[in-house]
Amino acid sequence: MKLLFINLLTVSRMFLGAIIFVLIAMTDFYWTAFLLFFIAGITDYFDGYFARKYKATSVIGEILDPIADKILIIFLLFAISVSLPSFYIAFIGALIITREIWVGALRDFNARKSRSDATKVTFLAKIKTTIQLFTISIYLLGLSLNNMLILLFADLFLFMSLLITIYTGYQYTLSSLKK
Repeated sequence: MKLLFINLLTVSRMFLGAIIFVLIAMTDFYWTAFLLFFIAGITDYFDGYFARKYKATSVIGEILDPIADKILIIFLLFAISVSLPSFYIAFIGALIITREIWVGALRDFNARKSRSDATKVTFLAKIKTTIQLFTISIYLLGLSLNNMLILLFADLFLFMSLLITIYTGYQYTLSSLKK
């Protein structure tokens, strides 16, 4: 039962991403989108916390957790780039998504070769996801307050997020090629 609850927390991020996308598209609901995004972030923390606390980890949970994060991030980057509209956010978002697809392919490749450890989630990759989520929250705050200075700050964090994203993709690539 605990495992089911933990996995439901994880899957909820996927659905929240779609709901938040619609709220951002409606423009009058930025605060609601910001609140739901905060809740999605909390589910990301608690699914891992409960899995460790109750020793309720599973293979499906390990697979779903990063996918749920990616789906949430993709929905939000698309929504923000359309809402502002910003080629900068769209381009960096496309680069981030490309890295995620690449790493997914590396994971599939390594799994077929029984070398899953080559692309096991690293601490820096967790930091990358945290910075991506933080960056999106800054964008949502800037949209909610209609504050261009906050949005500029978010643009800077998005670039930093891109650098870490590319670097971790590079690390996974090297690790996959060495083995």
